[in-house]
Amino acid sequence: MTIVTLVAGLVFLIGGAEVIVRYGTRLARRLGISPLIVGLTVVSIGTSAPELAVGIDAMSRGQGSLVLGNIAGTNMVNLLLILGLAAAIRPIALQRQTLRLDLPAMVGSAVLLLALSLDGTLSTWEGVLLLGIAVGYTLVLIRTARRDSMAQVVATADPSPEAGDEPPRTRRSVVVDVLLLVLGIAVVVFGADWLVTAAVEIAELFGVSETLIGLTIVAIGTSLPELATTILATVRGSRSIAVGNLIGSSTYNLTFILGGSLLFGPPAVGVDPQLVGVDLPLMVGAALLCVPVFLTGRRISRREGIGFILLYAAYMTYLIVIRA
Repeated sequence: MTIVTLVAGLVFLIGGAEVIVRYGTRLARRLGISPLIVGLTVVSIGTSAPELAVGIDAMSRGQGSLVLGNIAGTNMVNLLLILGLAAAIRPIALQRQTLRLDLPAMVGSAVLLLALSLDGTLSTWEGVLLLGIAVGYTLVLIRTARRDSMAQVVATADPSPEAGDEPPRTRRSVVVDVLLLVLGIAVVVFGADWLVTAAVEIAELFGVSETLIGLTIVAIGTSLPELATTILATVRGSRSIAVGNLIGSSTYNLTFILGGSLLFGPPAVGVDPQLVGVDLPLMVGAALLCVPVFLTGRRISRREGIGFILLYAAYMTYLIVIRA
């Protein structure tokens, strides 16, 4: 029954996130919000909804180790497994924004989280700090995207490149989109509750730590939307954009997701010593590894992608064989 609850929770999380992205985007466009802003806010938040819902639910139950394990594990999945699979399928040329903004922000956030965790606790005020960084990162993203968009408009001499893209706006259509958006949020909340409940039961059943469950089952499960999106984009030839979004998602995990989750927990949350001593340093190492790989020729080769996959396989082997 626990496995059924776990699978149902994952299905609800992923399905609810898809509903949030689809109808949140449509609602924003009906209200005349720029597709550019929609992509950087509604879509980013929607795709992060599973991690955020799990984080808030677990933190409110006092399961801080599960939250931190999920954050570290999800970023390992993003940076090693998903990025490696995408590059192994087809070498990836990197966008300038990924190199100049997304990569430094992600590496800096990873190093900051490790530094904040060294005293063995994370406080509510540190959560506020992480949220502030997420807001600042988003504002810089919006400013950069607007500047690039204006440059493209000037280059093409088209003053309204997105005209006619908005769906028709009626009171009924807006109400329907709002209701579906609320439904998507409710589905994600229920899915998170089931997933956290099942994860805690599995940890108790097998006598393993909540941190380990967060690093493995929960991390892989909540990363499935990013995995599907990135692989699909790679096959369709939009892999450079997908990689930028993947790196950005890792930054939001470290700032927006963790920071928001900390607001719903006790004033200070204890950090598992193994996270501080092993997993967070490895996560920082994975982030730092991206720097020379990304800057060498501004591309990720197939060989480098396979190397990333092997590193993730080695990490999972360590977790399952040694840590468990």
